Amino acid sequence: MAKRVHQPREDAEFDFVLGRSEGPVLAYFVGTWPKAVEPCRAMDPVVAAVADAYADRLTVLRADIARCPAATKRHGVTGAPSVVLLRDGEAVAHGTGPMTSAEVRALLDAHL
Repeated sequence: MAKRVHQPREDAEFDFVLGRSEGPVLAYFVGTWPKAVEPCRAMDPVVAAVADAYADRLTVLRADIARCPAATKRHGVTGAPSVVLLRDGEAVAHGTGPMTSAEVRALLDAHL
């Protein structure tokens, strides 16, 4: 995972990074249960590339659903992988399931 991607270990750390972010945040939620592992692994390089490409405009968080259950619930995540674009802590766009780089960039470009 890219150095530009924050990986909080718990809800408090997720909230800390979210609170310190000065602009929009792309929260990338992953799962560790068997059916979620491969799709999440496949999407990791997509999110890393997006984090690099949008580094000047976006903070990226990669949150494990099991470790950040309050953030998961608060942002309406129902499956993994999922991305949620947050502005001022509020969700402005969602994407669930494996996404290509073009799909993630389209979601961002439509809402940034």
